[in-house]
Amino acid sequence: MDRGTEQLPGAGKPPTWLRLLPWLTMVLLVVVQLTTPRSVQLGFAFAVVPPLTTLLYGMFGTAMVAGTMFALLLMPSIRADDVTYGDLLAFGLIGAVSVVLAGVRVRRDAQLVSVRTVAEAAQLAVLPPLPEQVGPVRCGALYRAAERGTLVGGDLYDVQDGPYGVRAIVADVKGHGLAAVGTVSALLGAFREAVLDEPELAGVAGRLDRRLVVDSAGRGETEVFATAVLVEFPPDGAAVRVLSCGHPAPLLVGEGGAREVRLTPGAPLGLGLREFRAPEAVAVQVGPADMLLAHTDGVTEARDATGAFYPLVDRLRAGARPVSPVDLVRSVWRDLSSYAGEVADDVALLALATPDGRG
Repeated sequence: MDRGTEQLPGAGKPPTWLRLLPWLTMVLLVVVQLTTPRSVQLGFAFAVVPPLTTLLYGMFGTAMVAGTMFALLLMPSIRADDVTYGDLLAFGLIGAVSVVLAGVRVRRDAQLVSVRTVAEAAQLAVLPPLPEQVGPVRCGALYRAAERGTLVGGDLYDVQDGPYGVRAIVADVKGHGLAAVGTVSALLGAFREAVLDEPELAGVAGRLDRRLVVDSAGRGETEVFATAVLVEFPPDGAAVRVLSCGHPAPLLVGEGGAREVRLTPGAPLGLGLREFRAPEAVAVQVGPADMLLAHTDGVTEARDATGAFYPLVDRLRAGARPVSPVDLVRSVWRDLSSYAGEVADDVALLALATPDGRG
């Protein structure tokens, strides 16, 4: 499963050329100082070196740079005429303060890395990585959260093997980012239980709807809802069954291109209807070379520079056919990224196939 996050400040080391920047700056200042007329005074420029170093080095590295700078300024051949002993004292104080600031920055970065590690662990517990095969079903999944630095947003997917076959869900809850993680977690928990207990997909959808209604009442909110598509690969190898509750229809991708699966439309989950009735599941014949691709509206509602929506079906028909579910979701994401540039919404892609094309 592919995940995308942004690095938090302090995570990882800066590149080598950037770590050399304070030393190169000092060399440049010395060269300029020696080659310019004495009437041009540049001694004050050395004061920028220690603060710059605090962004790249710890206390020891910053102290080395500040000490080297101070030693250079003491050399008669380099010291500018406008640099007095009072200025040297000021440079020394700047260096000392820079060392302290470097220590503060290192400690803050360590705290950020610790927070990031805990946050990643918590989010991965909500939406763990998906294996490339669940039972007889091969899987490919990709997730990109809209909120920087997060692994989970308002979209979700899961594939579980149970007594009634392999079942999958792709859903989009109200909102996005960390604010929606609670609803995502509740839906995933309800789905994983329903997979084991409910013999029909309609029963699974009913359990998901009840979970959202109960959560909405407990929070005092009136609009906690989600759209979802459910897929079932029966253990007897019969046709794959698909059910949609207000969610975009999955695509059947094969040698003949790509087409949307025709589904009976249903209401989204969690609307608090007096009597929730899931739509009828539709049987889909999946050929040996076919794959089902479920997605969230973050894919089809992405726009290019002219404001045109991403034409997923047309792009799949025009492109080369991927050979596996993992290749399929990665190729769609690459094409979507090149088409839309920055995608502003959560994106979830789930491709499913079986070795012999049957459920």
